[in-house]
Amino acid sequence: MEFITLVAGSFTKLLDPLVLAYVVAGFIIGTIFSAIPGLTATLALALLLPLTYSLDVTIALMACASIYMAGMCGGSITATTINIPGAPSSMMTALDGYPLQKQGKGALALGHAAIGSMAGGALGAMLLIGLAPVIAEASLLVQTTGKFSLLAFAVIVIVIAQRGKMIKAAMAACIGLMLATIGLDAMEPVTRFTFGFGNLTAGIDLMPVIIGTFAVSEILTQAGAAKESRQTTEAISKIKIRRRDFIPPLASIRKIGIVCYVKSALIGYSVGTLPGAGGSMGSFLAYVETVRTSSNPESFGKGNPKGIAASESANNAVCGGALVPMLTFGIPGDPITAIMLGVLVINGIQPGPQLMAGQADLIAPVLASLLFSAVILIPLTLFLLGPYFIKIVSIRKDVLYGAIALLAVVGSYVATYSTFQMMMTLVLGVLAYYMRKHDFPVITMLLGFILGPNLEEFLRRSLALSNGNPMTFFTSLDSLFFVVLTLVFVYFLAIKKPLRKPVGAAQST
Repeated sequence: MEFITLVAGSFTKLLDPLVLAYVVAGFIIGTIFSAIPGLTATLALALLLPLTYSLDVTIALMACASIYMAGMCGGSITATTINIPGAPSSMMTALDGYPLQKQGKGALALGHAAIGSMAGGALGAMLLIGLAPVIAEASLLVQTTGKFSLLAFAVIVIVIAQRGKMIKAAMAACIGLMLATIGLDAMEPVTRFTFGFGNLTAGIDLMPVIIGTFAVSEILTQAGAAKESRQTTEAISKIKIRRRDFIPPLASIRKIGIVCYVKSALIGYSVGTLPGAGGSMGSFLAYVETVRTSSNPESFGKGNPKGIAASESANNAVCGGALVPMLTFGIPGDPITAIMLGVLVINGIQPGPQLMAGQADLIAPVLASLLFSAVILIPLTLFLLGPYFIKIVSIRKDVLYGAIALLAVVGSYVATYSTFQMMMTLVLGVLAYYMRKHDFPVITMLLGFILGPNLEEFLRRSLALSNGNPMTFFTSLDSLFFVVLTLVFVYFLAIKKPLRKPVGAAQST
């Protein structure tokens, strides 16, 4: 209770014009970077990290928190307007956001995304404030075998969610897993599948895969459908957008239901407490759970606001969850919290179990900034700048996608400083384009690539610890929990209540 009171008192720091300016500027920068494919909030934070040397550590951490929250919600802008998620955590938002945009309801889609982001971010921040010590201890109970079973659960659910095309989904996931094995072995100092190319020794970076899968393939797809795209653009451009259009009707919010917001936020927060899980896994699990419990699952992937609400509530709640292991044990939950950990270390602050108690006055303003960004800045930014977000579709396609292509390629180079990785962006973009053309769900390839390294590492570590006995995955309680959870999802998604149509991943993502 004392810590909660301290956080409440920390809101007074935002009355300082200088502190407020840094927090607002951080949020705007995070939104812009996360909205532009290739320029993620992680990159924004990395580029701005040198500036933290000249700032007070409290102000620096508060600005980092606002960038973090903006990075989760900002990706929904381009995911909705042009079907290119600006951040991996917004992949599932594109499934229903872009169909609404094509129906002339882009403002409504962004409004639902903002409400979901606000609800998930606020609930995640409040859970962080109230339950951080307890959740941190619980996350440590998930050992090596449990982490493998969690990741295996995610891969299996990714495949079975593509009802009607599970074989193609499995093949796409395998392609992603195979791409993840290129480079140095995770356990031994040997290279694999480099085929004599020294540039592949370090493997393929995540950024070229994300940019190639979404930005480059989308550009090629749009180039092949120029006439249809032009008709869609003309239709949407004729629609007059007012700021009040971004406020969803109360009936629509009631239809989504508070249960959807809360359940998705809890899923995102729980996933966030597991190091390395990230917003993409949280939003995916929340989306699949929403489809599973829906009375009309076929409507998802065609413009169902409930899918947007579930995805955005979960990925913004991840912010609160990911800070738990970072603050209490010095274990970053994702790349952004890893950079925030660097800010602490640079200033001589060692995260650990005693940080929340011994230096609570330092951490409390950070949590206040996180909550302020979720409750105030997310809706305010959309209300003030929303019409300009929608106007992106009225830009000439050759100019828009030419600029996106340039930013995507430059972004892939800036993220890796490697010309070879930049070329890999183009190669993977062409691969994703042909996969989409033949109805392969490329989202499963991307998630397979993201989960692949940790999946392999935890599998091999688990088998090494058990002397090669696979029964270790059924004798460890944490692993057994996720094995049972996998069976439950298989039963509900593929046996009891099968979807008659896939969740539109191939069409919308």
